[in-house]
Amino acid sequence: MASPICRLYLITPPRLDDLAAFGHVLGHALDAGDVAALQIRLKDAPDEVIAAAVDVLSPIAAARDVAVILNDRPDLAAKLGCDGVHIGQDDAPYAEARRLMGKDRIVGVTCHDSRHLAMEAAEAGADYVAFGAFFPTATKDAKTRADPEILTIWQETMETPCVAIGGITVATAREIARAGADFVAVSAGVWSHGDGAAAAVAALNAEIAAGAAERG
Repeated sequence: MASPICRLYLITPPRLDDLAAFGHVLGHALDAGDVAALQIRLKDAPDEVIAAAVDVLSPIAAARDVAVILNDRPDLAAKLGCDGVHIGQDDAPYAEARRLMGKDRIVGVTCHDSRHLAMEAAEAGADYVAFGAFFPTATKDAKTRADPEILTIWQETMETPCVAIGGITVATAREIARAGADFVAVSAGVWSHGDGAAAAVAALNAEIAAGAAERG
């Protein structure tokens, strides 16, 4: 069976005050539909808090063949045995992240609304580039607003996969998948969904599949 041409990429809430409770929610969410990756994104948290989150959440993801990506910190990602790291333009340079992670693990790069930055990252060897934010988001202070057209242009001209991130919900995932995203990254749109995270994952999968089908 062929892999979906667009897949869901989950991002944790910015704070995880009860890891055990969140792990339970995460397991149900991952069982509700296809998820390619889980990014553990705990901005400004102490190393020991990040390490505890990786320790609890990684086995839950691994049991379901979901890649675990750590945000910002290639040093910790390598030390903790994560499947990959996601770096921003103000984090460690790509070359340093790749050196720490090795050639077989994932390094993804935030490129905001810039095809130039994305092309530089792709040419350097990034496993994916991330564009966004596409919609208003309360999860982070988005520096840029990207137009979905950037996904279409990227898909038509480059082979490196692209991730769409920033304010995406069940209501907007179809548009983003149709535009050309390889992965649709969602955080609050899952964890704050009125019917719960598992329902959100199921609905997002349906919308992503519909949008990808429309893309053809």
